Amino acid sequence: MDPPHQSKGGNRPRDGKRGPSQSTVPHQKDAYARLLSQHHSSKFRSYLDQYVQQQGEERGPCEQRQGLAYSEKQDIPQRKRDQAFIECSDSSDFSPSPMKGKGGEESSLSLYMDKLNSRGALQEPERRQGVSDKQRRGERRDTNTSQDGDVESGEEFASLKQRDSQQQQQHIRNKGYKDHAYKVPTSNQVNKDMSYGVSPPKAFSSFPAQAQEKKKSKKKNVPKTNADNKRGGPMYPDFDADMSTSPLNKSKNMQPQGASTPSDKGKKTRGSQGGSKKQVFEAYMTTEDVSHGLKRGELIQGSIRINPKKYHEAFIAAPDGKRDIFLDGTAARNRALNGDVVVVQVLPQEQWKVVKSDSEGVSEPETQSGRSQTPGKKTKRPPSPDVIVEAETEAEEQLAKRVENISLNATEDGIKKEILQRTAKVVYIVEQKHSRAATGFLKFLPDKPFAMFSPVDHRVPRVNVPLPDCPHDFCSRPGDYANILFIVRITSWPDDSNFAEGRLAKTLGQAGEIEPETEGILIEYDVDFSEFSVEVLGCLPQKLPWTIPPEELGNRRDLRKECIFTIDPATARDLDDALSCKPLPDGNFELGVHIADVSYFVEEGNALDFIASRRATSVYMVQKVIPMLPRLLCEELCSLNPLTDRLTFSVIWKITPEGKILSEWFGRSVIRSCVKLSYDHAQSMIESPDKLFQADELPPCAAEHPMDEIHQAVLNLHAIAKRLRAQRFQGGALRLDQLKLSFTLDRETSMPQGCYVYQYRDSNKLVEEFMLLANMATAHQIYRSFPNKALLRRHPPPQTKMVDDLQEFCDQMGLHIDFSTAGTLHKSLNETLGDDEYTSARKEVLTHMCSRPMQMAMYFCTGVLKEELLFRHYALNVPFYTHFTSPIRRYADVIVHRLLAASLGCGTHLELKGEEVQKQASHCNDKKTASKRVQELSSELFFSVFVKESGPLDSEAMVMGILDQAFDVLVLRYGVQKRIYCKGLHGLETFHFHKVGKRGELTLVWAAEEPGKPSVRQEISIFSLVDVQLRADGAPMKYSAVIKRPNETA
Repeated sequence: MDPPHQSKGGNRPRDGKRGPSQSTVPHQKDAYARLLSQHHSSKFRSYLDQYVQQQGEERGPCEQRQGLAYSEKQDIPQRKRDQAFIECSDSSDFSPSPMKGKGGEESSLSLYMDKLNSRGALQEPERRQGVSDKQRRGERRDTNTSQDGDVESGEEFASLKQRDSQQQQQHIRNKGYKDHAYKVPTSNQVNKDMSYGVSPPKAFSSFPAQAQEKKKSKKKNVPKTNADNKRGGPMYPDFDADMSTSPLNKSKNMQPQGASTPSDKGKKTRGSQGGSKKQVFEAYMTTEDVSHGLKRGELIQGSIRINPKKYHEAFIAAPDGKRDIFLDGTAARNRALNGDVVVVQVLPQEQWKVVKSDSEGVSEPETQSGRSQTPGKKTKRPPSPDVIVEAETEAEEQLAKRVENISLNATEDGIKKEILQRTAKVVYIVEQKHSRAATGFLKFLPDKPFAMFSPVDHRVPRVNVPLPDCPHDFCSRPGDYANILFIVRITSWPDDSNFAEGRLAKTLGQAGEIEPETEGILIEYDVDFSEFSVEVLGCLPQKLPWTIPPEELGNRRDLRKECIFTIDPATARDLDDALSCKPLPDGNFELGVHIADVSYFVEEGNALDFIASRRATSVYMVQKVIPMLPRLLCEELCSLNPLTDRLTFSVIWKITPEGKILSEWFGRSVIRSCVKLSYDHAQSMIESPDKLFQADELPPCAAEHPMDEIHQAVLNLHAIAKRLRAQRFQGGALRLDQLKLSFTLDRETSMPQGCYVYQYRDSNKLVEEFMLLANMATAHQIYRSFPNKALLRRHPPPQTKMVDDLQEFCDQMGLHIDFSTAGTLHKSLNETLGDDEYTSARKEVLTHMCSRPMQMAMYFCTGVLKEELLFRHYALNVPFYTHFTSPIRRYADVIVHRLLAASLGCGTHLELKGEEVQKQASHCNDKKTASKRVQELSSELFFSVFVKESGPLDSEAMVMGILDQAFDVLVLRYGVQKRIYCKGLHGLETFHFHKVGKRGELTLVWAAEEPGKPSVRQEISIFSLVDVQLRADGAPMKYSAVIKRPNETA
């Protein structure tokens, strides 16, 4: 995919061919050559001179060997496979060394000398183009990562904040500098640099000159015919031209991608003849070769995570738990998109990336980066969230051991390999997790039969869209559509083009408006928001109003006379949990958790069950909810509405006032909630234990349960919850709280009128504690009964390497944080940050840092993992955990209800098999991750509208990260995180970055406001307090943060 600032126009080059002034020798990502090029000793230079002289005589044969190697590569025998796949060549930017032959590899010094010789002939033309030596080498890109996590009622971590890439000047690091100063450019240059919201990558500075040369040699990329589209292979299915408005009306191939087709082989033959386009992407391996390679440990499977700002950088988690494996460039990704499950091949060691510090070479969370597809699931690393539970078997452990054979700690020729990061290329796509849909803009190209679609998310390639798909007057009035959002679906991606091909799915509307933007987010993340079909609605009770059949009442424990109530957000309409707490004569309590019995209405295998399993979760946005189930179930028949008989699944304990459980009962029941309390109501009761509440202060209550009885039940629940919570944290549990932004909306327009940081209070903790207790109890029950097909939820421990790095950083900061266990980390976070008005802000900053190494919690089937130790939930520090308490909005809970009913003998015969449970668990992981990302994007969307309508907004902020030209802040008033770029600060004279160990610091030098007065220096480090202003940008739905100039006395 082209950089976002590529020159545009109708005659833009459309393929990846090199211009005549560019080297025909591929730019190797040669780590050793990079190191050797910096060695300036006289003895070494004399050796190089001698080597050059010796190699001069052998240059011809060397070039012949290169040509032979390429020819042999093109003549790989064709294997006949059931599934057809794309065959394509390697990219010159990311190909293995052409010097590598069957007899072994040439030394890295040979590769280095070949590069020197090839550059010599091009040196003069490149000088004329203004291309620096650094740019010829291909600048190393660097990124600093954080780890995605998963927050669910306190049991998991780290919101799926998008992974925000660091814009660091890597060439300075490659020269070995730790300290460097920058002169702030002129205002024109600032505008140019900041036009994309990031520091301009230096590697692209020569791009216009290169593009000029490419235009002279490249052929125009005409639109493909249907036959040509199929050349893209089954990676992209054929697209139905008669497209429905339903977001699900699309085909999505989920089969493994691998084998080459006969037509591909023919295409390769044609490629050797004159006049054919050069292949940009390498051929996928066959399924058989991939299978063998994975078993031998030669290949690695994982979910690909693409840096949202530096889209040329991608990563997959290393199975040995070490530094992420780096994929450099779009060719190395081989048409895989963010979140796809891929198989990669580690490249030869001489092509590994040089990493100058431990903060480099790891992916970073996607924060404020626009649209960012899936996380899909963050894996062993989460953004992004990419978890392949099936791979977490003993086979993967063996794979990790094999991968460890490539030691990064050994030394060779005095060079520590710790400074090298493994690089790889995609050789196979196992599963397309990305929806292949994107939001963006169309551009008219004169004399072309297609339009150019530019996605908002730069990690998605640009797409050629046939003109017949475009609006009827698009060609005659293209300017009318400059600010119109479209949805395009990729249908194919030819192996000889940097551009995908696709079809226009829908015109969304004006960019910057909430509803078009919201619809675009939903479609991009493959959220089904269509109306439920007649067939699905036919599965619901048809006779309304519905009442519980008498025979069903006879099969359940009747709890309708008990004091049972719900506590939920004030606006909630899907009430799926209720609580009860009855004092017993012996001084103990009968405490109950009652969950809506959704599985009674959703019968296994019918149309309603199928659509619920596909949606897998309700999706909560700022202004609306996309429900998993029809509203008749969500808001009526299953919702535990007050003063109404409802079917439930109950867990009832006999418990002491100290929180010790004496007995436990599971079973189906029927309840009648006596009141619907909000969190505010419950909090008022907790804060005023002696107050006599009047009838008008609370919602309507059942006559048989007076207000004081309900008040006392809430107080008893609160007292027990506090003890349970204390016991949990004393036992080693961890909670990483992160700020959540909430909005007040206009009733008519749904536009944001205000926003505030949501307060997590005792009433929230009360409900959370008993939901956790019920989930843990249910996990034990279903695992005892179904050891091979129980659906549980596990949370792996954090990445060791990242924890070690963070520990070292905290030590240098003087922070005494103990990362040895979840419990010690929780204790450290709550005891070592002082006691003043900014303690909570410092804790939030440190919590953000600690969330980076955390892995995602995930659903799994117990039959997949053979060791119970792998079942553990790290954050909760418990051996077994599951989700049981929210079946209205989570399909995983519906499966758990069916397992629980079968274990108790109060349900139908369970048809589920272990393989089906695992498949559904994996799908639930995907959908849960997408749902959380959609929720975050919705919040970002509304906040950007709020800034535009009400800004500029002023607030204090705390620095939470330092880069060489920017720093990240937590805006304390609104709880949002934002990056501030030094080059965009008005009045800044210079800025200076230096690093002590892992601690980065910035010195800002502000120009004097009046002649004769001195400049003002401002030191920026972690936990520094600064005054910031949030302002709307010119681009739709974007806002930026700038730091205010400090006072002269500061």
